[in-house]
Amino acid sequence: MSHPSAEPGAREAALEALLDFYVEAGVDLAIDETPHNRFAEPDRPQPAASPAGTPAVSPVQRQPAQASSAAAPAFDATASADETALAARATARAATSLEELREALAAFDGCALKATAKNLVFADGTPGARVMLVGEAPGREEDIQGKPFVGRSGQLLDRMLAAIGLDRSSVYIANIVPWRPPGNRTPTPQEAAICRPFIERQIELCDPDVLVCLGGPSAQALLGVREGILRTRGKWFDYDTGRRTIRALATLHPAYLLRQPAQKRLAWRDLRALRKVLDEIGVALRS
Repeated sequence: MSHPSAEPGAREAALEALLDFYVEAGVDLAIDETPHNRFAEPDRPQPAASPAGTPAVSPVQRQPAQASSAAAPAFDATASADETALAARATARAATSLEELREALAAFDGCALKATAKNLVFADGTPGARVMLVGEAPGREEDIQGKPFVGRSGQLLDRMLAAIGLDRSSVYIANIVPWRPPGNRTPTPQEAAICRPFIERQIELCDPDVLVCLGGPSAQALLGVREGILRTRGKWFDYDTGRRTIRALATLHPAYLLRQPAQKRLAWRDLRALRKVLDEIGVALRS
């Protein structure tokens, strides 16, 4: 029994959903619709000999396409990792406000994660808040909505903040990498290094009194630690924002706590230590 063909809109939606699945699985190259056994393919036939006196006609050679000088890319894709990091640092330093930094980051093509992400995930909360939290990288829901910590991890983070009298209006939230890595994998050291100048400038422009690093990658990128988060969490560090030195705390990422609920007791200790410092510097509880 034949089925009526799907409407064009339904076909496009199904195709888009399939492509989203491939991106989440880490697929970044399409070869063909069906597999081919190249060893089983017959040899190409040799061209027939030309009659005597007739010049042989050479097969047309495909010439590489000439690049158009009128459409030069804004970013040199052949640049080395060091050159890319230098370009990122110069771009970040040129921004004089958080809005300028967002625009500069949206135009920056030096990180390959931008090509597979749906949206730039810049920040949430209140710019200039006295507490800034920095996570690792956006997940699927964050990539869709363009805001950090809006999925299950974000819901847990909201409850953690509420437990010490804070909410999103009293903090500023960002990630060390603003684009979602395919399949929610951990950003590579190179990806983190390329994006580091932007998050460092973001911290400087936000100018918080306290910085909270959520998870190991954030603590390693910003605090320079080499140990794992279970050894680093609960410790206070000095962080130089470029304007002044502030206090920084490393703690467990909400996504880790969802996988390891028993470790919430450690996170609660860190939250109590954070609340104590906030009381000392006069950050009031939210009603």
